Amino acid sequence: MEYLAYIPSPSRGVIHLGPIPLRGYAFCIIIGVFVAVWLGNKRWIARGGRAGTVADIAVWAVPFGLVGGRLYHVITDYELYFSAGRDWVDAFKVWQGGLGIWGAIALGALGAWIGCRRRGIPLPAYADAIAPGIALAQALGRWGNWFNQELYGRETHLPWALHITSSEGGRVPGYYHPTFLYESLWCIGVAFLVMWADRRFTLGHGRAFALYVAAYCVGRGWIEYMRVDDAHHILGLRLNDWTAMIVFLLAVLYIVISAKKRPGREAVVEPGVPEGEADGDSDADAKAEADGEATEGEAASEAEASKDEAESEDEDVEAKDEAGSGTKQS
Repeated sequence: MEYLAYIPSPSRGVIHLGPIPLRGYAFCIIIGVFVAVWLGNKRWIARGGRAGTVADIAVWAVPFGLVGGRLYHVITDYELYFSAGRDWVDAFKVWQGGLGIWGAIALGALGAWIGCRRRGIPLPAYADAIAPGIALAQALGRWGNWFNQELYGRETHLPWALHITSSEGGRVPGYYHPTFLYESLWCIGVAFLVMWADRRFTLGHGRAFALYVAAYCVGRGWIEYMRVDDAHHILGLRLNDWTAMIVFLLAVLYIVISAKKRPGREAVVEPGVPEGEADGDSDADAKAEADGEATEGEAASEAEASKDEAESEDEDVEAKDEAGSGTKQS
């Protein structure tokens, strides 16, 4: 069958700049991290935090997240690295693909907790700030699967079918559902959903992050169901489907309980930043404004005093003139 339209796959996922390999998968992950930190920083400042805090804590969260993502993948797909004929060293080759989001979020949260604890910052507030950025990072990271020609869905004749050309690792060249694209678009939608809900309902105490988790799990469930790569099954469902359902329920439960126990939003998210400074105004700006108002008030008072003194002098002169005129008449 001749296809009129389809999504082509790259002929290779790595370009060599001399002896240095530049891998598309790694670039997607790195760009995603930068976007997450950039957006998280803007949201953190809007919540009343300091610029740079998100990046400082990300120094802890990102490495932990990468290790956690790789561990989850290796544990759940251990046969790819530790079965007969496999080389266990491949478990360390992250650039070949294989990062489980569940492990990345779990261990990344541990790293973020360490960073937050060192600065005296509540982890739920930090998680709320970076939640949309994480979703966008996932959207960008999924394009790494496109570079590696992996994690696609069932065969399809749709005009946006993904054309797989590689036959390595048991792949069969053909046209398949681009599940990487589905998940990328879904994650973008999740990011905008969280930002809208955060403004509309003033989410706090980790509820924005929990909304991100719940919304992502809904999309991951139906996208995972479409994939055809090897995976462990429990009662006919892929392991990641069960994980998505359990995590979704936990996220919704957290939203409900948190809303009852701790309604509203944190007043102060970072020590040393005054309450109400969410618009980014600094103490210096506020002091300068106050000094300016005081100066203007003093100038107005001096002008009024000078005016009163001049009027008093005029009245004295008029009184003397009247007295002199009266003497002459008498």
